Amino acid sequence: MASTGVQIFGFVLALLGIMGAMVATLLPNWKVSADVGANIITVISQMQGLWMDCTWYSTGMFSCTLKYSVLSLPAYLQTARTTMVLCCVLAALGLCLASLGLKCTRWGGGRRSKRHAAIAGGGCFVAAGFLCLVPASWFTNEVITNFLDSSVPESNKFEPGGAVYVAFVSAGFLFTGGCIFCVSCPRKRHGPHDLVLLPPPPDKLLLQQQQQQLQQELQHQYCSLSPLDNKTGYSLQDYV
Repeated sequence: MASTGVQIFGFVLALLGIMGAMVATLLPNWKVSADVGANIITVISQMQGLWMDCTWYSTGMFSCTLKYSVLSLPAYLQTARTTMVLCCVLAALGLCLASLGLKCTRWGGGRRSKRHAAIAGGGCFVAAGFLCLVPASWFTNEVITNFLDSSVPESNKFEPGGAVYVAFVSAGFLFTGGCIFCVSCPRKRHGPHDLVLLPPPPDKLLLQQQQQQLQQELQHQYCSLSPLDNKTGYSLQDYV
């Protein structure tokens, strides 16, 4: 019962992780304009994401521009796009496998099949967490390096946005959920509960039936030969 509760807890964590990864992939605020120097009194706020760049004006209006060209993007941004999409796909696959491996469900086959499905789902979650952690770390490193570079003007300096933090948290959820699923299914223990009763072969079954029938016939004949019905001895009244 405790193992089932741990599995459900890991499934919820993984579900939160995949939802966070999908949200982080679509959010446009992977990096936002830093409020330093002259930017403190600026009337424009800029945000850049994996798929679009958005600009907020002091009037409350904002405009977003999609990044259509893939080859013109820097290497870290191309890698972040690819790994985040792979993370979402792999986490969705792990979610399907984990649902089959849950002990509280009836689908997914027997114990052995559920154990294999749970371990495979946990492995997918761990791999998805790694794929989510790599772009978040690389993107953060690029933003911080650019921010600390003195040759970059202050108007072009950015700091990590909320999407990066969502990606870090989602990676932690996926890692934790995957580890829980991998640990919640121990190795198979050999014992009386693992014995499988198979039916005997047809020829052996027929021989057993013949032996049982022969024993029943002999028992019936033995019971019919009672000492009260079979009088083979002598009596004194026969000679009086």
